[in-house]
Amino acid sequence: MTDNRKSGLALIAGSLGMIVTMAVHPHGAVAAAQVESMARNLTIVHSLALASLMVLFLGALGLSQRLKSADRFDKIGLVLFAFASIAVMNAAVMDGLVAPNVMRRIVEASASAGVGTGESWRVAFRYNFEVNQGFARLYAITSSIAIIFWSLSIWRNRTLARGLAIYGCVIGVASVIAVTAGLGMDVHGFGAVVLGQAIWFVTAGVLLRREAEKSYAQSRSELPQPL
Repeated sequence: MTDNRKSGLALIAGSLGMIVTMAVHPHGAVAAAQVESMARNLTIVHSLALASLMVLFLGALGLSQRLKSADRFDKIGLVLFAFASIAVMNAAVMDGLVAPNVMRRIVEASASAGVGTGESWRVAFRYNFEVNQGFARLYAITSSIAIIFWSLSIWRNRTLARGLAIYGCVIGVASVIAVTAGLGMDVHGFGAVVLGQAIWFVTAGVLLRREAEKSYAQSRSELPQPL
């Protein structure tokens, strides 16, 4: 399998994983009796998100290598996406690994130590939520700008498809404007950003998989061998 095909597959698989994450993400009010189930689901869903993110980044790395050009837009896009990936990784950890434990502490404190302690844990839970939202907004904006730079590289260097470049610029700019204008980073708002980007990544992945390119192993085998 060629490098482009592997990268394309990673883009597709990582994007689909992110879509599934948002589709099954728990949300809404939860009663005390449902906390344990909610906490477990949050951990499972965000574990999937973290795994999908790693796969998606591998695809983005391959995409940047394919778009390599003198304007360095490919490298700018990769650096921005790496920065965005760190941000959303933190968001997933806060919402999927930290929040479930805080939820359990709220229930335990309310049941055993009275209202005061339970209220303190609620404040901690709210703080955790705000941190999560900050990281989610950072990802939404930075990853959108990364897609804009990759799209500009596609357009300037006539690689992949110009339709992909146009869509990337449109969805990237629209996402940045929406988030800076106050789009909520809840399941619906953040999910809309993820879906818009996933369409771009999946399309790029399909185009990469269609390209005929020698694999890294093949290219090495064709190098002159020492006597």
